[in-house]
Amino acid sequence: MPPNPRSPTITQSFWKLISWETEFQDGSERRPVFGKNPTGYLLLTAQDRMMAVIEGEGRKVPQTDEERSRAFQTMFAITGIYRVEGDKWIIKVDVAWNPALNGTDQVRFYKLDGDRLQVTTSWAPNANLGGRVTRGTLAWDRVK
Repeated sequence: MPPNPRSPTITQSFWKLISWETEFQDGSERRPVFGKNPTGYLLLTAQDRMMAVIEGEGRKVPQTDEERSRAFQTMFAITGIYRVEGDKWIIKVDVAWNPALNGTDQVRFYKLDGDRLQVTTSWAPNANLGGRVTRGTLAWDRVK
């Protein structure tokens, strides 16, 4: 198998989440996902593996079924094998907090500015927002 074409600027790196926003395709608004101060980390390894875990601002230990449901809705976790093609970062998901993503290719676009990584998802209908077409933009700072 030929080597994976990787960007040496983002591989083998560890990133801390700074922000995550949803943008609406109709231009109507941008809003934070999981609050203004979500917490999360992204790890990219030399073996082309990525892992990301994000949790919403102000999460508490759930005590009821309703609170457990809310806790699930305010977190994100994914891992898989990735490849970089130009400004595209493509993840072949093998484990995710949402099993519907398992086995799928998730395409992201990235820009690197020094130690700041901006990742943008593709436009897609958002089931959590009534099917409105949105994309997410995440800002990450390199952990040194």
